[in-house]
Amino acid sequence: MKSSLAINGGKKIISDKLAKSIPSWPPIYPDTAEKLKDVYLHPKWSFNGPNEQLFSKKFAKYHTAEYGIFMANGTVTLECALHALGVGKGDEVIVPALTWIATAMAVIYVGATPVFVDIEEDTLCLDPEKIKKAITPKTKALIPVHLYGSMADMEKIMAIAKKHNLYVIEDCAHAHGGVWNGKGVGSIGHVGSFSFQESKTLSSGEGGICLTNDPVLKEKIFRIKHIGYAPNTKQGEASYSPQEGLICHNYRGTEFQAVVLLGGLKRLKAQTKKREQNATLIRKLLKNTPGIKVQSRGRLADIQGYYMLTFILDTKKLKEGITRKEIMEALSAEGFGTGLTYGPVYKHALWNIPKSKYRIESNEVAEDLCSNRAICMSQSKLLAGSKYIKAACDAVNKVMKEYCK
Repeated sequence: MKSSLAINGGKKIISDKLAKSIPSWPPIYPDTAEKLKDVYLHPKWSFNGPNEQLFSKKFAKYHTAEYGIFMANGTVTLECALHALGVGKGDEVIVPALTWIATAMAVIYVGATPVFVDIEEDTLCLDPEKIKKAITPKTKALIPVHLYGSMADMEKIMAIAKKHNLYVIEDCAHAHGGVWNGKGVGSIGHVGSFSFQESKTLSSGEGGICLTNDPVLKEKIFRIKHIGYAPNTKQGEASYSPQEGLICHNYRGTEFQAVVLLGGLKRLKAQTKKREQNATLIRKLLKNTPGIKVQSRGRLADIQGYYMLTFILDTKKLKEGITRKEIMEALSAEGFGTGLTYGPVYKHALWNIPKSKYRIESNEVAEDLCSNRAICMSQSKLLAGSKYIKAACDAVNKVMKEYCK
């Protein structure tokens, strides 16, 4: 029987018209444009301005944290958090084998050694059981990453950290608006780090923030990012020096970024709810699809923040000669474009760190998923209407039924 797949000449599932229902990203809000104009015309563009302070407070409150420290991007937030916690030369920091390179680069920046540990197959987040095996006397901190469409198991991770007297920095770059067992992401570990880079679910082109509930850490992190100034200090009026050994930088953000983020924050709750609803619908519609499963939500997630949603292939169920490449090409022909994961950090084209500067403790699941089995759906598609979501699932069903044994 002739295949009905679009790649073989059949009619595609998602029409060009339906595909246009996917919202562009990042979104543009006219009211934000007017506020940006106002900031431009009444110069107070940086140095802990009123919009930066307001956003920091609102974002921290949204995520049930006490303090927010706004910065230039979501890499320096990780670096500042590590430095404030005293992580440095001779220390080891456990990071996931699958994440964006910044998670591990921040460890390099403070002179410590990143130790790559494997991920859970269902969540793609740091595996608590494998963390236990990776801890050595040199281990000082853990950086779990809430990745793509799931949350790291913070209950288990915090228990491990407490037992071994380790610091925890939550990398929440993908998880804006997420709630884990009643607590906002970024408020559970000692520090939470967020990115507002252009592709993120709350974006200002570039930008980042650290969250913490510890007033001492708050002041240290603020000083590190603000050339040594204490919070609420006016420009040129530093009253006393930062503590000895605290190396401070200029990692400040601007009022322009803060204004854009305030506009986005007003819409974040509704957008997060929409993504959650659509991800739930996808899981339901693909529950019985052969050869594929959807990335699991965090075990105790109340509402999930979605940067992407990942589909995981069971390659054993595929017909001979069918690989991830053929499946992605067939999905694209049906009008449903997908992408790949970052790849293991140490194999990324931008990772140029000598092997002597890091250690791979475990990586079997990350290697397999990144090389053969993981396919990603962008977060902008999760903001489309239910008609598009159903059509996307129809496309996945159509392709997998054709390509599975």
